[in-house]
Amino acid sequence: MSGALWREAAAQLRHDRLALACAALLAAMALAAIAGPPLLPFRADEIDWAHMAVPPLEAAGHWLGTDRLGRDLLVRTLHGLRVSLAIAFAATLVALVIGVAWGALAGFRRGRTDAWMMRCVDVLYSLPQVFFVIILTVVFGRGPLTILVAIGAFGWLTMARIVRGQALALRECDFVEAAVVGGASTPRIVWRHIVPNLMGPVIVYATLTLPQVILVEGFLSFLGIGIQEPLASLGNLIADGAAEMETAPWMLVVPAACLMLLVFCFNFLGDSLRDALDPRDQ
Repeated sequence: MSGALWREAAAQLRHDRLALACAALLAAMALAAIAGPPLLPFRADEIDWAHMAVPPLEAAGHWLGTDRLGRDLLVRTLHGLRVSLAIAFAATLVALVIGVAWGALAGFRRGRTDAWMMRCVDVLYSLPQVFFVIILTVVFGRGPLTILVAIGAFGWLTMARIVRGQALALRECDFVEAAVVGGASTPRIVWRHIVPNLMGPVIVYATLTLPQVILVEGFLSFLGIGIQEPLASLGNLIADGAAEMETAPWMLVVPAACLMLLVFCFNFLGDSLRDALDPRDQ
């Protein structure tokens, strides 16, 4: 994409107040998840025996109440938000690195190389992700690294297909043909000419991948095959809240509202980026 198009897209985003509000809210949530827990008077695993399953604002210091074990819900939600964001960003980075490299190489080489590489993608698409996660947890145990590997193993597939389609179109451009005639190597052409011109769709899809990863991690943790106690994630916090929904509804409302707000902000920001970076809208 040209520099002028990037500048026009940035100017369009600056006038999109809801997109700016979503970006600011995401930054505030990330900052709260990182810096918030050390500033609060309770630890995530600390039990307050005098205040178990207390509603919000009914006990000193427990602004969002406590769970059935007397643990501060605000601290645990911030810890869960930190874990969910860390896994989402790490898995998205894996999807970017592998998907962009795989798709750009397949689209540039075409022919048998393209056919073989994309058949590998089709085979991986046919594998059920939940069963793959179950196998990984049985072999390696349940933890953040296992979930990251499980999500990352499938997260790059769609990115590879998107990048491959864009690379096929760029392969016919004059500047790529000139580089081929000039004797440039395949890695140099892919890195210097193909990938830089793919950054618009890549950035948009990366922004839309983040909420998908957050939902997948939350779903796996909700089922009990993701993040386990004593670690907190939004998924297992929602699972705990669902078990106490009738007697302590705030245990479900707080993490569910956090997850919903997080996914909404990422989705809306991704849609705004897509509209801003679309040359047909300029």
